[in-house]
Amino acid sequence: MQLIRGIHNIQSQDHGCVLTIGNFDGVHLGHARVITALIEKAKVLNCIPAVMIFEPQPQELFSPETAPARLTRLRDKYILLKKLGVERLICVNFHRDFASKSAEDFIEELLVKQLGIKHLIIGDDFRFGKNRMGNFSLLKQAGEKFNFAVSDTASFKLEDCRISSTQIRNALEQDLLADAEKMLGRAYSIIGRVFHGDKRGRQLGFPTANVLLKRRVSPISGVYAVKVKTVEHSFYGVANIGSRPTVSGIRQQLEVHIFNFNKDIYGQTIEVVMLKKLRDEIKFSSLDDLKKQISQDSEQAKAFIQHL
Repeated sequence: MQLIRGIHNIQSQDHGCVLTIGNFDGVHLGHARVITALIEKAKVLNCIPAVMIFEPQPQELFSPETAPARLTRLRDKYILLKKLGVERLICVNFHRDFASKSAEDFIEELLVKQLGIKHLIIGDDFRFGKNRMGNFSLLKQAGEKFNFAVSDTASFKLEDCRISSTQIRNALEQDLLADAEKMLGRAYSIIGRVFHGDKRGRQLGFPTANVLLKRRVSPISGVYAVKVKTVEHSFYGVANIGSRPTVSGIRQQLEVHIFNFNKDIYGQTIEVVMLKKLRDEIKFSSLDDLKKQISQDSEQAKAFIQHL
């Protein structure tokens, strides 16, 4: 799948596509139905099915303190959208200069002149341009003027399909992993690169693979029984997602103790699949108490995994 990072990298050969626009956070089953429609329409019009997303997501720019926790980062979206059959992902660098572009300029300069869209599939609540003045009605009018069609995403969703990223986020926050899995179409997981930590887990007798969550705030926190997928194999383990209040209270990260595993995977990208929440994150009075709890967590995770 072609990835275009920044609208300045759109080339003349990228002209002509069927496009949908959105955050696509989680790339859930509702999104999948829209992508299916996008691909079918692209086949009819003999052009590329393309998705446009924004980085950072608009709420993260305008309201960083209250922006919702992310279900997926850019890398995750790329992988998931590629699996669905998207052929081009356009990642717009969302900054204040871009946000101040008028709705009319967004349509004429980006959608028409640069991308040459043939058909646009968009939610009827989509707002864009300076002061969010652009809407579905304006897009329909522009379509008549510039010769592209506009469809509402709702027309491609099942009547009983009420899936949203917000609902998935709420399910995860309430530890309803099975509900989240039904809406996502897969078990919830976190993907990231393993980095060198402070080796605290090794000192406690439970070495961990550490994944920094970077800009993303995790929708989950606590201790989980997990399945870990590396480049070559899959393993089971126990993971903590949080700020490590007993040790240092750092920003959120994911720490995974993989059972019966002693390979060097620093620098590798792993996927950590959440199987069951064991407990909330707790601040312990001593490292000895923490060590005892980790041992209990590991045994509880192993017992759960044996019943899978």
